[in-house]
Amino acid sequence: MKRFIVPIAFSVSMLSATMGFAAEKTVTLAVKNMYCASCPYIVKKSLMGISGVDKVDVSFEKKIAIVSFEDTKTNVEALTKATTNAGYPSKIVQ
Repeated sequence: MKRFIVPIAFSVSMLSATMGFAAEKTVTLAVKNMYCASCPYIVKKSLMGISGVDKVDVSFEKKIAIVSFEDTKTNVEALTKATTNAGYPSKIVQ
């Protein structure tokens, strides 16, 4: 019986260890070229198209996008590239 418990316990501990490395991050991006009411929709759509992005809030008035994402699936470079490709260059707000 012990021969079966040790491998199972090891497997469970390895699975939980790898899950612990994933973290949700939230960043604020300064977004250029938003001049009309449809611009925030386009920015949001471009960001939501990235795998790992969970939530996007875009403010037309403040010209920012607040993005929550899983850092094991995407990164800030992919986010800024997506908005830039959509015609809205962005950079992280420090």
